[in-house]
Amino acid sequence: MSKILGVSGSLRKGSYNTALLQAARDVAPDVIGIGSIRGIPLYDGDLESEGMPDAVLELKDKIAVANGLLMVTPEYNNSMPGVLKNAIDWLSRPSGDIRNVFRGKAVAVIGATPGGCGTLLCQNAWLPVLHALGADYWSGGRLLVPGAGRVFDEGGRLIDDSVSERLDRFIHNFIDYIA
Repeated sequence: MSKILGVSGSLRKGSYNTALLQAARDVAPDVIGIGSIRGIPLYDGDLESEGMPDAVLELKDKIAVANGLLMVTPEYNNSMPGVLKNAIDWLSRPSGDIRNVFRGKAVAVIGATPGGCGTLLCQNAWLPVLHALGADYWSGGRLLVPGAGRVFDEGGRLIDDSVSERLDRFIHNFIDYIA
């Protein structure tokens, strides 16, 4: 069975996207692992020249050995969150590492938001970035979760049956794609 690394694009403790990532892991706990962008500093070429931060190296290693990457991302101002884009920028350094980390890597993007439109604009904003990295963007399905405040309970558990069914279908289709 293929191994997928899931990463939340939010650092917030009560993040709907982290909750969605956990729900995705619950669909296939033997297949989906969870990585973190926490601890990755703002990209700075001077800092890079001093050596890669440990948080970057740890996440880079996990992505490199995974068969697929599941990005679970909020939408900020109709686009991607800066913390996740910053992490991707670090993970693509030095540029020679792109081939080991992203090139040909199957990537799926999903997201949750309290608003009514889901994360469509954010997911679309990732397309040129993933293309530039040579990733294999999986376009076999979309999972947009609007109204996230009604979809998760106070503990971050997914309580909406419709979203649960769509998530289950999405995850299994992505697993089939990379298998």
